[in-house]
Amino acid sequence: MAQRDGSTGSHRAAPEHTHPDDVPVQTALAALADPVRLTLVRELARSAEWSRSCGSFDVPVGKAALSHHFAALRDAGLVEQRDEGPKRVNRLRKDEFEGRFPGLLDLVLRAD
Repeated sequence: MAQRDGSTGSHRAAPEHTHPDDVPVQTALAALADPVRLTLVRELARSAEWSRSCGSFDVPVGKAALSHHFAALRDAGLVEQRDEGPKRVNRLRKDEFEGRFPGLLDLVLRAD
């Protein structure tokens, strides 16, 4: 099957990441305001880095919506992703995000 780049392999484009230093506060707040994204961030905070594949999260959305939520988290500088074989795994960019928005992630992770 042909890919968008004309190749016939099963490789997908690597995700683009926004560094937290380049994120406006409004973007960060909007990303954290969504209940699904908040669940993803909280679950990542309790997981070892690079241990959670996208499909391992218990959220009430389909695959396309989940991809959209992860893109919003990447755009906000909260999540970094990489491909490991057929899986895309995630890590929370806690230290980098904390450097940009001191205390914000801790507040979000504490709040219930």
